[in-house]
Amino acid sequence: MAQTAPPKVSPLYDPRWRSIAFQLLLCAVIVWLAYSAVTNAAENLARARIASGFDFWHSTAGFDISQHLIPYTTQSTYGQAFWVGLLNTLLVSFLGIILATIIGFIVGILQLSKNVLVAKLAAGYVEVIRNLPLLLQLLFWYNAVLKALPMLRDSISIPGGVLLNNRGLFLPKPIFGTGFETVPLALAVGVVGAFAFRAWARRRQALTGRQYPVFTVGAALVLGLPLAAFALSGAPVTFDFPEMGRFNIRGGIEILPEFAALLFGLSIYTAAFIAEVVRAGIQAVPHGQTEAAYSLGLRPRPTLRLIVVPQAMRVIIPPLTNQYLNLTKNSSLAVAIGYPDLVQVFTGTVLNQTGQAVEVVAITMAVYLTISLVTSGLMNLYNRRIALVER
Repeated sequence: MAQTAPPKVSPLYDPRWRSIAFQLLLCAVIVWLAYSAVTNAAENLARARIASGFDFWHSTAGFDISQHLIPYTTQSTYGQAFWVGLLNTLLVSFLGIILATIIGFIVGILQLSKNVLVAKLAAGYVEVIRNLPLLLQLLFWYNAVLKALPMLRDSISIPGGVLLNNRGLFLPKPIFGTGFETVPLALAVGVVGAFAFRAWARRRQALTGRQYPVFTVGAALVLGLPLAAFALSGAPVTFDFPEMGRFNIRGGIEILPEFAALLFGLSIYTAAFIAEVVRAGIQAVPHGQTEAAYSLGLRPRPTLRLIVVPQAMRVIIPPLTNQYLNLTKNSSLAVAIGYPDLVQVFTGTVLNQTGQAVEVVAITMAVYLTISLVTSGLMNLYNRRIALVER
């Protein structure tokens, strides 16, 4: 019996052709929206007589920045101001991530303490801090805590040559002499040696079952080598101590109250969320793991450090990455207390002076996007490294 050909289906009712048509239509809409946005922006700039482009990058800025990690004066360019703001953002974000991680892990573990008072205090910290707006906390640290410190003439003198007042914290400034370059070199060698010994010890333990003092040897390499290099080079470090003047303080390193308020606010706020992430990650580890460790004679602290936390990290890392990203993006609230971060310097002062809104905002958005992608990439690499490998 002859086979009949399948009936032809109209392209209108063919799912394959319909999906292609819908995708082409979506692409056309996106192209049209992008074209409309570009032409509309160009017309508005022409109407306002604002020249588009990035020629402003090399123009003189003409304004000062209170904190700069690289050389900067009022004669520097807008491009130099951009790098100053970016480095200030990266500095407070990096230090905030470290401080928030330490506080968050401690509070998260304390929430599971058998001591009722300690557990309740840790839980109270989390509930209070998480439910207060971050902007309000920044204003509290800046206006109610740091600005309430004594005036310049009544500065608090702290042993070690440290001065504290409402203008900031003034620390002795180290001045490195000839031969100090061997210290960071020795530190790098110690870090590499510590990782190499750790890898070797793990391989030997897998083959023979014998354990080696990884922590002790690593600490000796990381701390001992730099100290030995420092001593052998003749301790080439002197200090420039801050001195009280009539109207100002000369010498030393000045830590601005704006920087301290932003760092404290971001760290304490983000640490409350990290604490909940840590608590949930630890509770996700089956209790049988703890009981098995106790049956082998391990005490609670080694059990937590060697058994529970390494397994909990597989649950902790993904939400922890989100908190790191939130902390970096929340640093843009620095404009509320006057800290010269990227948003305050570039999207604020530079945009107002140049009028290049499209270019300035686009650069700022690209910077934050790049920081977020790099942070996510590094955390994902670590997450894949500690993930369980199925056989």
